[in-house]
Amino acid sequence: MELFEPCMTKQRKNEFLNQRVVERLKEIRIQKGLKQNDVRFELGEINIGRIETGQHSITLATLACLCDHYNVTLEEFFRGIPTKDPNRPEEQK
Repeated sequence: MELFEPCMTKQRKNEFLNQRVVERLKEIRIQKGLKQNDVRFELGEINIGRIETGQHSITLATLACLCDHYNVTLEEFFRGIPTKDPNRPEEQK
């Protein structure tokens, strides 16, 4: 009997999804009229510049914190963000 599903045996990466999340974060920040420094100073330890440039992976907890700061629910944040690149059929598996 297997204790874990096969997809749970190692951390999975989805660069397409990561890029969409980064783009969405930046879009919302700009819509709110905030600069990266505004967010960094208001939230302290979050380096939004490194997150928005993809230099630093974002955790779900950090994403939730940013959504709260931007007054956006996680549902609203993810609405319309595809999880797979429609131009890459091999990702459709």
